[in-house]
Amino acid sequence: MTTSAPADHANLLVHAYLDGELDPAHALEVERQLARDPVLAAEHAQLEGLQRLIRELPLESAPQGLTRRIEAAIGMPQAARWASHPSYHPSWRALAASVVLAAFLASGSTWFALRPGPTATVADMVVANHLRALMAPQPADVASSDQHTVKPWFDGRIPESPRVIDLSQQGFPLVGGRIDVIGRVPVPTLVYRRRQHLISLSSVPSSGSAILEAVPRAIAGYNIVSWTDDGLTYWAVSDVAPADLHSFAQDFRAVGH
Repeated sequence: MTTSAPADHANLLVHAYLDGELDPAHALEVERQLARDPVLAAEHAQLEGLQRLIRELPLESAPQGLTRRIEAAIGMPQAARWASHPSYHPSWRALAASVVLAAFLASGSTWFALRPGPTATVADMVVANHLRALMAPQPADVASSDQHTVKPWFDGRIPESPRVIDLSQQGFPLVGGRIDVIGRVPVPTLVYRRRQHLISLSSVPSSGSAILEAVPRAIAGYNIVSWTDDGLTYWAVSDVAPADLHSFAQDFRAVGH
């Protein structure tokens, strides 16, 4: 890590940042650390995914037997179960959140065991990277509308430079490029613009080479289109209309071949 604070301290600050517990000055410092430290940025993305998972847990009451097992798992004394709040009975969401949080703090790999699946995890991280870019002073590490300037910038920073395509005639001018982190792996991300909206396009190595049909979907209010081509899976994320994002994906694939 390239920050001045120890790793454990930085991780604690990320927790506090996500919980909204930092003052503006410390929040700004955490954002700067996230922008320059890919490992810390990956930790931030995983914690965001964990919070989303907890929020999406059902609100139904837990079966009595499960409640007792959860209480035992988190070390709650039987006699003092709800002594301080005798009328309070936690929901399944609250109990499960306690177990998930305790397990996560005990092991950094817990999020990977609890994730819905590899595709959903990548999608969550792609959206998180896009949100971080929107909060940063600039959405790209190299700002240029010239593909011959953006592509060489990646040389020496990642194993292989991405395919950079000029889509200005299609209504998607190039803004620049940056390096994001997906599953602790640095990946290239191109930034395009559609009117006042930014589009982040990340290319992630994949095992297959077949082209998949681009199907738009949304996460946290942001639309996503993904497809696979020549051993890379492309993820396009933006708050533009789904039809515009689908057109962007089609134009990128068409012009690139």
